[in-house]
Amino acid sequence: MEAKRYLQEVGAQVSDDFVKNRSILSFEEYLTLFMAEPRGQARNAAQYLRDVMDSFGTETVTHPTGKMRRFKVFDVPASDRDGRVAGQEEVQNAVYRMLGNFTRAGRINKLIMMHGPNGSAKSTFVNALKAGMEHYSRQSEGALYHISWIFPSEKLVKGSIGFGGERIPATSGDLSTYAHLDADSIDVRIPCELRDPPLFAIPPSERQRLLEGALKKKGVGTGDGQGEGDFVLSDFILHGELCHKCRSIYTALLANYKGDYMQVMRHVRVERFYISRRYQEGTVTVEPQMSVDAMYQQVSADRAKLLNMPPALHNVALFEPQGALVHANRGLIEYSDLLKRPLEAFKYLLGFSETAQVPLEHFVLQLDEVLLASSNEKHLGAFKELPDFASFKGRIELVRVPYLRRYKAEQQVYDAQITPTTVGKHVAPHATAVAAMWAVLTRLKKPIPDRYPPGVKELVDQITPVEKMFLYEDGVVPDRLSLAHGKELRKLRADMYEESDAYPNYEGRSGASAREIKTALFNAAQHPDYKCLHALAVFEELEAICKDKSVYEFLLQEVVDGYHDHEEFVRAVQATYLDKVDEEVRESMGLVSEGQYRELVERYVYNVSHWVKGEKIRNRHTGAMERVDEQRMAEMEAIVMPKGEDPGEFRRGLISQIGAHKLDHPDDAEMDYPRIFPDLFRRLRDHYFEERKRVLRRNKENVLKYLSEDRGTLSAREQAQVESTLKTMSERYGYCEHCAKDAILFLMKKRYG
Repeated sequence: MEAKRYLQEVGAQVSDDFVKNRSILSFEEYLTLFMAEPRGQARNAAQYLRDVMDSFGTETVTHPTGKMRRFKVFDVPASDRDGRVAGQEEVQNAVYRMLGNFTRAGRINKLIMMHGPNGSAKSTFVNALKAGMEHYSRQSEGALYHISWIFPSEKLVKGSIGFGGERIPATSGDLSTYAHLDADSIDVRIPCELRDPPLFAIPPSERQRLLEGALKKKGVGTGDGQGEGDFVLSDFILHGELCHKCRSIYTALLANYKGDYMQVMRHVRVERFYISRRYQEGTVTVEPQMSVDAMYQQVSADRAKLLNMPPALHNVALFEPQGALVHANRGLIEYSDLLKRPLEAFKYLLGFSETAQVPLEHFVLQLDEVLLASSNEKHLGAFKELPDFASFKGRIELVRVPYLRRYKAEQQVYDAQITPTTVGKHVAPHATAVAAMWAVLTRLKKPIPDRYPPGVKELVDQITPVEKMFLYEDGVVPDRLSLAHGKELRKLRADMYEESDAYPNYEGRSGASAREIKTALFNAAQHPDYKCLHALAVFEELEAICKDKSVYEFLLQEVVDGYHDHEEFVRAVQATYLDKVDEEVRESMGLVSEGQYRELVERYVYNVSHWVKGEKIRNRHTGAMERVDEQRMAEMEAIVMPKGEDPGEFRRGLISQIGAHKLDHPDDAEMDYPRIFPDLFRRLRDHYFEERKRVLRRNKENVLKYLSEDRGTLSAREQAQVESTLKTMSERYGYCEHCAKDAILFLMKKRYG
């Protein structure tokens, strides 16, 4: 493609986008746009951010406490692998509720303080919101506008543009404007650093009448949150005024035009702006280093700038505000690690968070922005001890951001960043999963039995860290429990998850951080003995972490009934890994299909269902009605029923589980027995393979021979069987020959030696 043609195509696209996005408008054109969609142009920063979250949509996800809403704004595109917020649905909903409170109150009157241990995704959370704002501001429904002032050149207007010279009157029925003049026809363009909403060019008394009328016409009420709609006009939009500089220009123009408002409006250009993290437009992050968040400079004090101003402004003191607070106006400001700054550096937040105003020497800044701050627990604890905390307490909303306690959500953090591209080699199955499990185990606390009813105290007291982890994740209860006890423990899942919420040392406050685990994973990828990033290399890194107690503070915790025993956690995760590899290899060998297990379970449930109802069943072959085969049910129960369980209670419990599943999934055409009874299916598989251990060992040895120099010792049939096994392991589970060999060698050594 020729360079010129390429540039022409790009230019045409840019031009089309500029027009399509309505980037520059006269004030009259803006009012037409406003009348068409008043709600979108009458939002304050909290309402805008709430709409950002809504615009991406939500989904319902399972959670230890039940179903929970997740906002998709935190699921960024795959191209931004560091931006997704895994889990933390509690935090998402808490922030959304607070934005709703600001909306209903009509003003942003508090600072949202996100607190938690280092590396708990506080910054990632805010970055996801900022990215969402950037995207939304580029959509038609998220369009943001501000004003600037245009002064045409004397070539266009004789005299001094209404400042003592001949004036051009506003034509009847049409507001003349300088907004669309070419650059050659403009002497000066004066922007508004605070990005004042264009509506501020209308006096407050008239503005309120305009807003209420436009909203009512669109059927969204009158902005009081009552009646036809729930939209609330904020104090900022209703009573806000032009910034000091814009007010000075407006006053000067009004005086020179002898009070002709229409003539003043000719100088107003409405410009669209976009939220940008890079260019600090509508969103800013204030780092903890010493800095001034707001300042100003006097434009009229600069002689070079003064000469470029229209004559009528030569005697007007114009001040340009600057700083993070100014750049973030109409959007969101983040105070990263706020409490690392000296108290005097952010004491102005006492007033600002409540009044949205910052007094400077010559004027007061009126701002509209959501304030989000972050802090770790250590600094927050120290802050609470200061006398000034009592003053801050009423102006801060605390949102706890703990470490994740669900290993599959934790694994999502690593899977997004630990890829073949980032580590330079294949990532073996379970490499990130075992790291996630260990990280979660380090964060769990032993439940306090005395907080639970007497009948379940013993159940709570006996639960191990690994059992608690699986209970949190999928509601899986230990095999050692009877069906009734397992059901009781599942009921306690939400209570256990929320048990320590009121504790200063809550569950998820300490433990291995995701940053530390990511470092361990990257180190494991450099292991010289493995051609893949293998789970076995990860185990070695985790063992190394456990030895370095001078670096990792969480290793100093006292072991309590197996909790905080980090070295033992490595072995526990290793055992879980072996179970998984054993299952995958066995499934890949295809000795028994999943369909056969399903058929066994379906037949058993069919018999149990009729037994519970006291009904006879029809013989498949003779058609005669017969009593339920007790012996066949007993044979099955000898395999799948926990020891000591009463068969009758076990059977009735199974039918109850099926009934509960039907209530939760009324649209399911067929019963998903593997999903309803995962433990039952696992016991079936384990029983089958335990009986055929010798055959399994021989098959696994054949796989190892095939992957070594002894391939020639295998018969053609054995080689074909191995090839089928390896193909299934690759296609179904993601193994390559190298990591499959390492996994099977480890399995043979630990389980089949």
